[in-house]
Amino acid sequence: MQGYDRTTYGEAFADVYDDWYADVSDVGATARTLTELALDAAASDDVASVLELGVGTGRLALPLAADDRLRVVGIDSSEAMLAVLHAADTERRITTIVGDMVDDLPAGPFDLAFVAYNTLFNLTADGDQARCFGAVAERLAPGGRFVVEAFVPHEPAADGDVVGVRSMTADRVVLSIFRQHADEQVAEGQFVEFTEAGGVRLRPWSIRYSTLQQLDGYADDAGMIVEARWADMSRTPHGPDHDRHVTVYRRPGDDHAGHATGAREDM
Repeated sequence: MQGYDRTTYGEAFADVYDDWYADVSDVGATARTLTELALDAAASDDVASVLELGVGTGRLALPLAADDRLRVVGIDSSEAMLAVLHAADTERRITTIVGDMVDDLPAGPFDLAFVAYNTLFNLTADGDQARCFGAVAERLAPGGRFVVEAFVPHEPAADGDVVGVRSMTADRVVLSIFRQHADEQVAEGQFVEFTEAGGVRLRPWSIRYSTLQQLDGYADDAGMIVEARWADMSRTPHGPDHDRHVTVYRRPGDDHAGHATGAREDM
């Protein structure tokens, strides 16, 4: 999309993100699962280090950071998104970094890194998702885990344009307009918001999606293995009919990792 860059999404959605996407996934189940995975991987029984890629407004980082057993670091390219997080994080429990989730990751080591709800697909430049896996692997402690949550692309994918209504009230209409380029595995669109008082607001987005096989290939190239794959953060077993996945990748190195979670039994 011409004129779209890594900061565009955050600038367009920061003011509505918590309202529009508060219920896109189960926050409680996510926090419980990620906490257990992090503590199980940690060398110390007292505290685990956690890195969220694309931390945004803190929808997940805030409940994680409320647990004194976790040290939480979040990175995001959008200062607008991080401003919302900072306003909510009154106790400054989360360390935040303004930067790219490939080139600007902190040194670590981390017991757990995660990228939630399609955020990995915001890396749209050719090769960036594979580079992200490599950068994360370099920053994981031995036995550390990288959790990726995303949709499973339909295969075969179809090209085309879609226009629909996202929401409608007496004084507000939000249209969803998007286009898919199947050969490039790219989808891009706009939410066009019409309000009686405010006129028109455009909220653009763009993603480059990857298949499960591609993601597993990125992990393999980075020296990580697939430890578990679920349909959701409640650890529902994943099957061919599920349109979402939560995949746990692990950096080898600690024989105890995986034992406490029962992850292998859930594969």
